[in-house]
Amino acid sequence: MREIGSIEFVQVQRQPMKVMQEDGRIYQPDPLMRVSSLKLTDKGIIGVTAAGENLVDAHHADHPQSRYRGQNGISVGFLHFYEDMRATFGPHMVDGIAAENIIVRARESMLPLSLGNELVIQCQTGTLVHLQEVMAAPPCVEFSRFALAREATPQEIKATLQYLDDGRRGYYATLDGPLCEIRAGDVLVAP
Repeated sequence: MREIGSIEFVQVQRQPMKVMQEDGRIYQPDPLMRVSSLKLTDKGIIGVTAAGENLVDAHHADHPQSRYRGQNGISVGFLHFYEDMRATFGPHMVDGIAAENIIVRARESMLPLSLGNELVIQCQTGTLVHLQEVMAAPPCVEFSRFALAREATPQEIKATLQYLDDGRRGYYATLDGPLCEIRAGDVLVAP
């Protein structure tokens, strides 16, 4: 197995982040919350706070306002992509702002990462967590506007969507196995 990197932090999206306003939908990152650990299930993610409270992620199939579409229950992002996004768009592109659940400090810095169709998380407990159907998460218009942080032309938004593609906006995956729990310090590997 090839080590990709270590999990830096984990987070949940407590509510949908694309909200309607008078002039259309906007990206609102307020529902993001770092948690102590994540319970991975075949329906999505449940965050566990330091106090032991369970928080159902907005992309979990059982969330009351679920954004689950079958392939987006678990998401993974990479810190070096955030460094690149900050250099391109500015300091508001803080680590994890694209709402991935698992944020990894990767050993590789090339885009796109050659992740393949399967990933494995080596937990500090020795457990191996298998993730399948790994795919680049397509960026959305609302997040592209958020990244630009100003009024933009359709051409600028298109260019931003293209820039955020190929994994820079993160990756989706699905759990292949029983419910398990992961946390910062666990290691992401490719089989």
